[in-house]
Amino acid sequence: MPKIDLDAVPRIKGSGYPEIFAAPCAERIRQRLGNAGRLQDFGVNLMHLPAGGWSSQRHWHSHEDEFVYVLAGELILIEDEGETLLRAGDCAAFPKNSGNGHHMINRSDAEAVYLEVGSRWPADMTTCSDIDMMSANADGYFVRKSGEPYPQG
Repeated sequence: MPKIDLDAVPRIKGSGYPEIFAAPCAERIRQRLGNAGRLQDFGVNLMHLPAGGWSSQRHWHSHEDEFVYVLAGELILIEDEGETLLRAGDCAAFPKNSGNGHHMINRSDAEAVYLEVGSRWPADMTTCSDIDMMSANADGYFVRKSGEPYPQG
């Protein structure tokens, strides 16, 4: 049976961002359920976001649709149009190549838990809306929008 043992899936803390952009996401916990299930066409992450934490830097994807479903707690979704409250049972979808950067912030006093689903398109480029950073799925390195690399940690 393909049941995934959540206790056996590594809990990855932080974001992997360059140090100057990492602090808002430093306490988030990601469990890569898609990897644990050996999925190849799309990824599924179980995310734990503590009070005050950010899901990511605000970003959009060139070739990757993204979907989130809130399981517990509440989050503030921030995108070009403003802020939207997401509570347990709410979901949001982010079409590829929209140019509309998004991220979520936990402004509550309790941890929020959500599923994050996205394709694994090798040509995808993630572009951050509010900072000088982007990253390619092909190598995962963070670079300035000019292409100049950030130091790798």
